[in-house]
Amino acid sequence: MLVIRSALFSLALTSTAMAAQLDAVAVRAYQIAPGPLGATLSRFAVEAGIALSFVPALTEGLTSPGLTGNYSTQEAVTRLLADSGLEMVLRSDGSYTLVQRRVTLEDITVGGLEQHTDSLPPVYSGGQVATGGRLGMLGNTDVMDAPFSVSTYTAALIKDQQAITVGDLLERDSSVRSTGQTGGIVDSFFIRGFPVGEGNLGELAFDGVYGVASNYRVFTEYAERIEVVKGPGALLYGMSPNSAVGGVINVVPKRSLDEDLTRYTASYAQDAHVGNRIDISRRFGEERRFGLRFNGGVQQGDTVIDHQDREVDIGALSLDYQGERLRTRLDLIAQEETFDGASRPFLIATGVKIPDAANGRTNVSQDWGWSRTRDKSVLLSGDYDLTDNLTVFAHAGGGKSAVARLSDQTPTIVNSAGDTSSIPGYYRFEVQRYTVDTGARLRFDTGPVSHSTAVHVSRYRDELSRGIISGAPVLSNIYHPSERPKPSIAKPDAPKVSATELSGAAIADTLSVLDQRVQVTVGLRKQRIQSNNYDTAGRVTTAYDDGKTTPLFGVVLKPWERVAFYYNYLEGLSKGDVAPSNASNAGEIFAPYVSRQHEVGVKFDDGTFMTSLALFQIQKPSGELAAGRFAVQGEQRNRGLELSVFGEVAQGTRVLGGVTLLDATLTQAGIAANKGNTPVGVPKVQANLWAEWDMPWVEGLTLTSGAIHTGNQYVDQANTQQLGPWTRIDAGARYSTRIAERPTTFRATVQNVFDREYWSGVASYGAFSQGSPRTLLLSATVDF
Repeated sequence: MLVIRSALFSLALTSTAMAAQLDAVAVRAYQIAPGPLGATLSRFAVEAGIALSFVPALTEGLTSPGLTGNYSTQEAVTRLLADSGLEMVLRSDGSYTLVQRRVTLEDITVGGLEQHTDSLPPVYSGGQVATGGRLGMLGNTDVMDAPFSVSTYTAALIKDQQAITVGDLLERDSSVRSTGQTGGIVDSFFIRGFPVGEGNLGELAFDGVYGVASNYRVFTEYAERIEVVKGPGALLYGMSPNSAVGGVINVVPKRSLDEDLTRYTASYAQDAHVGNRIDISRRFGEERRFGLRFNGGVQQGDTVIDHQDREVDIGALSLDYQGERLRTRLDLIAQEETFDGASRPFLIATGVKIPDAANGRTNVSQDWGWSRTRDKSVLLSGDYDLTDNLTVFAHAGGGKSAVARLSDQTPTIVNSAGDTSSIPGYYRFEVQRYTVDTGARLRFDTGPVSHSTAVHVSRYRDELSRGIISGAPVLSNIYHPSERPKPSIAKPDAPKVSATELSGAAIADTLSVLDQRVQVTVGLRKQRIQSNNYDTAGRVTTAYDDGKTTPLFGVVLKPWERVAFYYNYLEGLSKGDVAPSNASNAGEIFAPYVSRQHEVGVKFDDGTFMTSLALFQIQKPSGELAAGRFAVQGEQRNRGLELSVFGEVAQGTRVLGGVTLLDATLTQAGIAANKGNTPVGVPKVQANLWAEWDMPWVEGLTLTSGAIHTGNQYVDQANTQQLGPWTRIDAGARYSTRIAERPTTFRATVQNVFDREYWSGVASYGAFSQGSPRTLLLSATVDF
């Protein structure tokens, strides 16, 4: 009750101050017809004589009952925003803006339990990020209450950036770097200098669980938000399928909206790649308890990469039921991506100086090469409020991925002139994933201490089949690719090569006192790892069964209303290695690796602009082959500083960016000479800055720009081969208007405005990619 009273008191003070300003204007006569909320508010602001600006995404799909009669400005605002979930906020310069209501009686109960913990945190001022995100088993948490570094990117940012994949979107985050290549078939990342997604197998979480997201690439077509929780997430989400420790990327699926929506988007990407997408949302039945959201799209045509054609087909259906205590959701996704001439990353021969990068349009891959990736996913989720203070939840689902391609394998640059050699192959890859979990969240008080307790039990399993038949080497050059005849390679079999099961149980409790100004989170997860590897005859060659218990400790201190200090200690878990066949101890199985993170930081939120600063250290052991024997004798330690900013810095001006400084070191190495070196692919500096400006003299027109900078990166642990630093500049604009009374938005973006030639991300195994060439992106969105 104390929390409720304090929150309502703060809200009341804000509302009272705003009302005093608004009511200073005399009562006026209004004759404003019902219609879309954004247009209605714009007309009202003109008639009321007030300065009002807001992000169009906040009012998309919302309508206003209109306004007829004599009202004070405050009364008019109350009527126009009725049931919209928005409120008008006074800025320090005397103008007004719209924000999501942060505190409502419907979201709070006397016992302290937040209702509908599956509902999304509100959008932050500026519309590009949200005020919070999901922390795995802990559920949705406000960013100021999270003892972690959390970024949540919204549907508005996805649309305005024209991001097709999660990889496109995460270019906005300075802690994240893509290690996949433009025009390639795989999205992979480094977070805080550690790889995520290089081993694929659905490395991204979907609605908070592993095993559902597609294998090679996740499209934004069906994503409402993309969340990044930085640092090892084993306790929060369970162990990731490929042992990522730098952070967790979670895809929040689109679900039905309160207001009906029919949205069509047409897009064009240079050279002649066109797309058509539809987004439909409806609610039905008594009290509109049943919901449906369908997203479908087709993209096809030539890309900006030479001799490359790409086709993408996506269908995603979400069904939900929202009862008083029961909430259920069913997500069904099918996608297929086909390439002719898919791009490949490069390796480089030992001792060869890395040549200058070719233009990003240049394609070394043979034009007879092709690739086809098919993914199907399903997830059934449910929450039930047993009492006002106790909610149980469960998920069950999985996915199936099938990949087939005939193409060059990763080309190796053999000299400083850029000559390459690669082995063509017919490759097949199939994986089936299964996931199930259940848990409960309970809120209660013990004297002055409030508790938010969660328990979680999970099980994940995948089965991998794979096969390849290779041909004779193909020679080419990165500057002047050579056309070679198509080899005759038979379709390979794809026998099962491995099966892995990850199971675990966890408990965590967040204790808070002093009106939530002091919060402490503690937790433990017991994780078990079972894995079998098979030969071509289906016999088990190596078997693995081990586990570890990993802790979590986090603290949040809020000495002032707008400031939060935090600290966390996290442990991550990685599957133990199996000594490779070329080692003298081939087949030896090693215990799981435990990674450790310490992080301390501060966050500041002034209501329309937020900034955070974090200092962290992550240590991760690794296995290495040295003197013919494989052993766990390596360790990588990444220390870093992260500064992030987002929100509205002035009326009509929004920024999103940050700087990440990394000090990464091989603190232990099987090869003595490598000790103290910089790990592969980890730069010292990563910086991003994106800005938007609403032109005041052209209503609806917004100019956009952005810059990405990455420092030097080594491609070998001996630190003898290095990629130079690079900076990419983007620019664009969008225009929001109404055509035949239909809300319409046009967008244009030019990526790599100066067409700079550069080598971009480096994977942990030393493969590096060409940077994106100058590319024009166009799109138009219409709501019907």
